[in-house]
Amino acid sequence: MKRAFLIVSVSLALAACAAVPEQTVAPKPEARAYHMSDNASADVDAALARARQSGKRVLLVMGANWCHDSRVLAGWLATDRFAELVERKYEMVFVDIGMPRNGDRPNLEIARRFGVPELPGSPNVLVLTSEGVLVNPTTATTWRNAETRTGEAIYAELATLADLPV
Repeated sequence: MKRAFLIVSVSLALAACAAVPEQTVAPKPEARAYHMSDNASADVDAALARARQSGKRVLLVMGANWCHDSRVLAGWLATDRFAELVERKYEMVFVDIGMPRNGDRPNLEIARRFGVPELPGSPNVLVLTSEGVLVNPTTATTWRNAETRTGEAIYAELATLADLPV
């Protein structure tokens, strides 16, 4: 009787395993390189000027090529779905913030200019009005986990910030 029970139990367990479909995780888009500029301040000023003309907000992405999270976020932003949102709602600019561990910290004055005194990691996403008012002061520096966020979560947050009253 024990043997029959054991055989039935093992058979049921194997059948349950076989019935579970294999879950595949879609790869996240990752940019090969993070866009860098020789004059980030001028790029930000130009994005603000375009925003004043277009009535859009500025999506200021501060990250680095060495940072996997920065490249994944840049990869998402390059997809058709995100590109459409950015085209409708934002003037986008990427700014390199170097490698903090090596003391290489270019362009931190740009974050300070918009009320973000410190960038604890990478990437950082500052959403600005066309007048340069920071829309997301509590979440601007919380993007260090961009790689673990879903595309849906990133899209939803950027769509919300595009229309959030200041």
